[in-house]
Amino acid sequence: MKNRYDLAELGGAFGDLGTLIPFVVAYVAVLKMDPTGILLAFGAALLVVGLTRRTPFPVQPMKAIGAAAVAQTAGIAALTPAMVTGAGIATAVFWLLLAASGMARRLADMVPKPVLVGIVMGLGFSFMREGILMMAQAPWQGGLLLALTLLMLSRPRFPAMLVLLLAGMAIALAEQPTLAASLAAIRPGLRLPDFAWGALGWNELWLGALLLALPQLPLTFGNALVAITEENNRLFPDRPVTERQVAFSTGAMNLFSSAIGGIPLCHGAGGMAGHVRFGARTGGASVMLGALLLVCALFFGEAMLTLFRLFPLPVLGVILFLAGAELALGGKPQDAERGSRFVVLTTAAFAMWHVGAAVVFGLLLHQAVRREWMKL
Repeated sequence: MKNRYDLAELGGAFGDLGTLIPFVVAYVAVLKMDPTGILLAFGAALLVVGLTRRTPFPVQPMKAIGAAAVAQTAGIAALTPAMVTGAGIATAVFWLLLAASGMARRLADMVPKPVLVGIVMGLGFSFMREGILMMAQAPWQGGLLLALTLLMLSRPRFPAMLVLLLAGMAIALAEQPTLAASLAAIRPGLRLPDFAWGALGWNELWLGALLLALPQLPLTFGNALVAITEENNRLFPDRPVTERQVAFSTGAMNLFSSAIGGIPLCHGAGGMAGHVRFGARTGGASVMLGALLLVCALFFGEAMLTLFRLFPLPVLGVILFLAGAELALGGKPQDAERGSRFVVLTTAAFAMWHVGAAVVFGLLLHQAVRREWMKL
């Protein structure tokens, strides 16, 4: 199938804003990282996966590292942009080695179907929970926007996402009297990112790998390798991907991102669910979003925090909630046997807390049920 570039794909392109905007804002506002490098890495990665995969393949910030950025701490040392760069290099090396050795496929084959379904379902539930928390910041707005979006989604000829974004912009302009003047003051200007590796020392590389990249690995394995491969191949069996391809892609885009001062990136399954929920069916959605982010990075990088103010939390909450619902629906158990359903549901519950813990718990429980070490 060729990529499409129509209103449905354009609407679906914005189906992952609920994760992109909050994390980018945290990196820029809290850690004072360069938005040009961050958005350029996002845009380039989305262009590549959209053109090569021809599915709405997502590119997301790595959640555990992003959460540390929000808290401005990594346990025993204050986070710095150089440590984030070090984490990106360590992540790139690990996933490139995993792809080159063939271990990506072998590790993925160790995850039984009920455990995988539980991970996907738990990720969906966690997205829905975060979406509800965002909508709760302005309950009436969130509720009305969710009802409006659901109504439009049931009528495919309406571009639900585009209407939702326009409604959010109108709310933002009405609630922030100075926003219109700030937007009018924005002027485009070409700017390239700095080479981040030149300012990196061994201490930042070591701390970034140990404190940021290492805790992220279980989450990336469950969500951005096993789950995204399953999600893509379930939705688009005519355009399949392999675990090796996904591992290589993860390593390559993190190598590029770290070099230009970007943040660690992954292919989260929730991102694909969001793109699909709002109409994307081809890589055209990724290409259009990638092109938009490239333009923003090169010409409007310094103004991105102002532009992001156009998307209030209730709008992002609606997007995240519906992406989670789509992901959870895709994770429905195929086996009606009681033991498998128990593994699915309990693994899903753990995945809402920590995907790495869910993988370990699910594998152990699956073996216990299969070998009849426990009766349910």
